[in-house]
Amino acid sequence: MRKQKGFSLIELLIVVAIILIIAAIAIPNLLRSRMAANEASAVGSVRSINTAEVTYASTYPDVGFSPDLKSLGDNGTATNCAAGKSTDKTYACIIDSVLASGAKSGYTVAANGTQDATSKLYTTYLVTAIPQKVGTTGQRSFCSDQSGVIFNDPTGAIAADDTACTALKALQ
Repeated sequence: MRKQKGFSLIELLIVVAIILIIAAIAIPNLLRSRMAANEASAVGSVRSINTAEVTYASTYPDVGFSPDLKSLGDNGTATNCAAGKSTDKTYACIIDSVLASGAKSGYTVAANGTQDATSKLYTTYLVTAIPQKVGTTGQRSFCSDQSGVIFNDPTGAIAADDTACTALKALQ
């Protein structure tokens, strides 16, 4: 008899089957870990925007809080902030351009100020972070207002206003 060199087809099929079983166990855990990382990034983004709103309000007291997310960043043009801190209310250069674009780590992030009719100041704001695809990029949505408390909705729905946001469960 000749001496065999190599593996038989049965041996190769068994090895492939074992690899597929291990992958079937590992992939769902990997996806859950990715969603958890995206959610943590979204919470961090909401915290950064809360801090940026307070900075904006103290830097531009004649405006109050920012009217929108782009006003906190570079207003869509990276060269606006290249020379350092801006003195323009339409691009304050307080947050980075990725966050100011409104999409980060599988979440859509928004910040909108509400203008007081009498004083014309932006006296309140609402920050929201909603998963771009619920169940894939993230499960929960997050929101915050001028109180600085971050709330979450386990269904991934969007909070329409400050009242709807503060009715949600606060993060611990």
